[in-house]
Amino acid sequence: MALYAIGDLHLSFAKEKPMDIFGDNWDGHPEKLKKGFSKLTDEDVCVICGDLSWGMGLEETVGDFKFIDSLPGRKIILKGNHDYWWCTASKAKKMFAENGITTIDILYNNAFEYGEYAICGTRGWFFEEEKDGAHDKKIMLREIMRLEASLKAAGDKKKLVFLHYPPIYQNYTCPEIIELLKKYEVRLCCYGHIHGKGCRFALNGWTGGTEYRLVSADFVNFAPVLLPYTR
Repeated sequence: MALYAIGDLHLSFAKEKPMDIFGDNWDGHPEKLKKGFSKLTDEDVCVICGDLSWGMGLEETVGDFKFIDSLPGRKIILKGNHDYWWCTASKAKKMFAENGITTIDILYNNAFEYGEYAICGTRGWFFEEEKDGAHDKKIMLREIMRLEASLKAAGDKKKLVFLHYPPIYQNYTCPEIIELLKKYEVRLCCYGHIHGKGCRFALNGWTGGTEYRLVSADFVNFAPVLLPYTR
């Protein structure tokens, strides 16, 4: 069993969605993802760091999630900023059950065991994402609470964190998230959200005792990244 990560699948089987806004390498990206996932086995685990589907409601995501379900491995998903379909975990799980989707779990205020490690995470947030600072702060505080709930759910396991937004990017840092990563001695933090030319500014490496990795689909050539925490 091996552990992988990828972010930002941006699927849209319900309606056509142009992807050139993210760069010129997104043509036919579902087939690229299918090829990239082919190296996984059904015993492997892949964390998908948000922005799974462009669907505006659950009914528009069925084809996208059936595609994800058809890929090898167990998939653990978390919310991204473009996941407008996201409602409640219970409603999503009900939709999965009604459509025979069996290989997808949801990371939301919880944690999943992976050997001696625990898979933790939440969406995260950029303070700059909205002009209304009060709105930003409210969302950020909620995301901090969700991340700590996930980390606490991991108990004594060694902790790996998966986010959608990077907690460090160029001149931006989220001190609240960084503090939690240090407090819970997080070994690895994978994140997505960054695309195209912006990837050159993303942090990939160690700082403050945590290794950071950008796993956006276009950055990793649409193939899940094998993480060093396997058994």
